[in-house]
Amino acid sequence: MIGLKQVLNTKKCLINLEKEENKLVVHSVLDNLLKGASGQAVQNMNLMFGLDECAGLNLKATAF
Repeated sequence: MIGLKQVLNTKKCLINLEKEENKLVVHSVLDNLLKGASGQAVQNMNLMFGLDECAGLNLKATAF
């Protein structure tokens, strides 16, 4: 099984395929703080202020 800890602070998306009777179940997990709108906003702000494009995007979460 896949979990958030496997993709935390990465740009990876993990996909797991599972067969249940005659159905295929697809699970996917990604860290949307890097891939989502908030990460894009930080990246754009960095560019506007002349900072390194990835500044602040590689911080480690403390909750996990």
